[in-house]
Amino acid sequence: MDPLLNVENLVASYGAIRAIHGISLEVNEGELVALLGVNGAGKSTTLKSICGVLRPVQGTIAFAGEEITNKAPETILKKGIALVPEGREIFGSLTVAENLRLGAFAVYERNLYRRDLEDVFQLFPILKERLGQAGGLLSGGEQQMLAIARGLMSRPKLLMLDEPSLGLSPTLTEQIFGLIASLRERGTTILLVEQNAERALEIVDRAYLLTTGTVEFTGKPEEIKSRVDIASVYFGDEDEPTCEVTDR
Repeated sequence: MDPLLNVENLVASYGAIRAIHGISLEVNEGELVALLGVNGAGKSTTLKSICGVLRPVQGTIAFAGEEITNKAPETILKKGIALVPEGREIFGSLTVAENLRLGAFAVYERNLYRRDLEDVFQLFPILKERLGQAGGLLSGGEQQMLAIARGLMSRPKLLMLDEPSLGLSPTLTEQIFGLIASLRERGTTILLVEQNAERALEIVDRAYLLTTGTVEFTGKPEEIKSRVDIASVYFGDEDEPTCEVTDR
């Protein structure tokens, strides 16, 4: 069976600065896959290239058997790829209800919308309590829940999460990881970018370790833990550019 997402030899730049250098990866339907690495490794750039926000210089991106390289972001969203961006990027002046409605704009049907809304409230009951509240007045954890919920309202075949635990307290981080695990159990296919590598490896099916815009190692969590000294990799530290792979 072909993977749901297949990325081959992806190269992307910001002007003259090349951010990723020939990254290849795949995500199968129903999988939870992580991209791990330090700041500047190319994780977020990869997600932006997949969803069309950044046009790659080279390489191909196929989704559900169709090439989507350089398609417009709204076209890619309608095909079933939703990105929950780093920093949440909710609309702070709009209510929770309005944010969720905007998330559903690409697939809006009244009956589906109401059903999806109730489904989201089962996952995030606090959002139902905050429905009329401005998004900007929510706590950091609630804003992250709203950002994920907004992504789910587009009925994605692939949900991409960019640093969902960034800036959250340890307690809220655990809540977010619990929610991600719950989404996987419900059958949602997820591509996760996360700097909390050790915690991510507890819930994912597979992971790719990125360094300076390339894939250094890929495998299942137990394979990565046995061959990579995770403790020596300072995720989030720009002065530590490489992963240390052992010979075990």
